[in-house]
Amino acid sequence: MNNATRKGQIGSVLVVDDDDISCDIVCAMLGDLGVTEVHCAGNGQAGLRTLAELANTPDVLICDLFMPDMDGIEFMAELARQRYPGQVILISGGNVEMLVVAKELALAGGIQLLGCLTKPLYCEMLQSVLAIKAR
Repeated sequence: MNNATRKGQIGSVLVVDDDDISCDIVCAMLGDLGVTEVHCAGNGQAGLRTLAELANTPDVLICDLFMPDMDGIEFMAELARQRYPGQVILISGGNVEMLVVAKELALAGGIQLLGCLTKPLYCEMLQSVLAIKAR
């Protein structure tokens, strides 16, 4: 667990989700929870490009499972291959069974998984998984 999460503060998050509305909602919730820097990417390939461009690894990465071009499972596999050091939250509006499979694959790949959430997301859900206090 990185120092920011341990102290109950999250400075930066990367949201990887192809649904613009979902991204906007998650970004707003993160802002309400005091996150100061949020980046968004529309699929796994864009997420990898964004990670490569950022000067620092985000405190948390929030990733949807079902996306075009490179879905969340493929993205997690690539993160595991790169030995991604950050923490991850998986989200899905699809079936819960797929979320369980993705969780197992992420953990098997050495991903630091904070949790798995189903859509629609609520601020309390994020707050609980992130273990931070709302402003």
